Amino acid sequence: MRILVSGAALLALCASVASAEINVSQDEQDYMEELYLHFHSNPELSLYEFETAARMAEEFAAAGYEVTSEVGGTGVVGVLRNGEGPTVMIRGDMDGLPVKELTRVPYASTVTTVDEQGRTVPVMHACGHDIHITNLIGVARKLVSMQDSWSGTVVLVAQPAEERGLGARAMIEDGLFKRFPRPDYNLGLHVTANLPAGQAGYKPEFAMANVDSVDITVHGTGGHGAAPHLTHDPIVLSSYIVTALQTLVARNLNPIDQGVVTVGSIHGGTKHNIISDRVDLQLTVRSYSDENRALLLEGISRIARAQALAMGLPEDRLPEVTVKNEYTPALYNDPDLSNRLAGVLRAELGDANVELSKPVMGGEDFARFGRTEERIPGFYFWLGAADPDQYARAESRGLKLPATHSPFFLPSYEKTLETGVRVMTAAALELLAKT
Repeated sequence: MRILVSGAALLALCASVASAEINVSQDEQDYMEELYLHFHSNPELSLYEFETAARMAEEFAAAGYEVTSEVGGTGVVGVLRNGEGPTVMIRGDMDGLPVKELTRVPYASTVTTVDEQGRTVPVMHACGHDIHITNLIGVARKLVSMQDSWSGTVVLVAQPAEERGLGARAMIEDGLFKRFPRPDYNLGLHVTANLPAGQAGYKPEFAMANVDSVDITVHGTGGHGAAPHLTHDPIVLSSYIVTALQTLVARNLNPIDQGVVTVGSIHGGTKHNIISDRVDLQLTVRSYSDENRALLLEGISRIARAQALAMGLPEDRLPEVTVKNEYTPALYNDPDLSNRLAGVLRAELGDANVELSKPVMGGEDFARFGRTEERIPGFYFWLGAADPDQYARAESRGLKLPATHSPFFLPSYEKTLETGVRVMTAAALELLAKT
């Protein structure tokens, strides 16, 4: 007897099989939730993730991984070899942000610390990195429990300083791809309030932007506010520079490409009737391609210098333009790998719970893992973290829930953790499947 099964029914059958294979037990769920609450209540700033790193090393070792600490600073690497096969790297970032948590939940962070400038600042996991590292441990334990189902090598990376764009580079420079098995694939995820918990999103090709921080020091000749003809006013000059910078995207960038040049800070002067001799500008510059990044950065210097020359400043008083070291390259998801693993997400969560996302202009230094000389294929996807009921109410009213970096950002951690472990484990198993 032949039984005909519709495409929709077959998809549902595949999804149910995948869900049955990757089931998060109550004990596993309880363990992750307790761990998440610990991480959430005890955040640490970039480059100072000492206690978090120690706990990650402890958890990796307890799960059965070979552990190496202090990779690129506070980075931790765990390696599990399970026979012949590909090597899959799975990354989670550890750092919190200098944000005062205002969620008022019982487990809210009350941590304060002294930052590199000597200021006492609050600390919060406002970007969901506590979910990321808890998920990493959940996946690590799940892969150990399913070792009969796969073959190859898993490399876990607990990465510092993502918020400053420094951690991935530091780990690579410290031999991440030389001291440890070189990945054939890199996997990562990020929580988002733009999707409810239980859903996921992905974007092949460019998914996130090049992000540069640029400082401009505008020099002038100070003097009395009543005698501007005897000065070179840096505040007026800065105003022309800020306005002219907007032409870079509007008139220099190809209209079908995307870019952002934002002056986020401008400081100069001390009093009503004093023309100062200096103004400081701070910019964020965002693009996708390396060519457009170079175009925007060159254009900033050109415009700043040209405006100063037009005002009559001598060559030795032209603005100083400094591109900061905390640069994050654009995140590019390998198209073939993305489409392959998108099928895994759909099989695990159901078609309706996986969306093809739009690219964003935010930055993510996970991108560096794919920009080594070998160009390792990577897949980085979005994990829904919003409470489903709150998300539905907000949607019905045309509102948005507090997003990452907000003091009110609050993942629905129970469902988010369960979903994250299922889909990341499924993705790893797809790549590590026995042949």
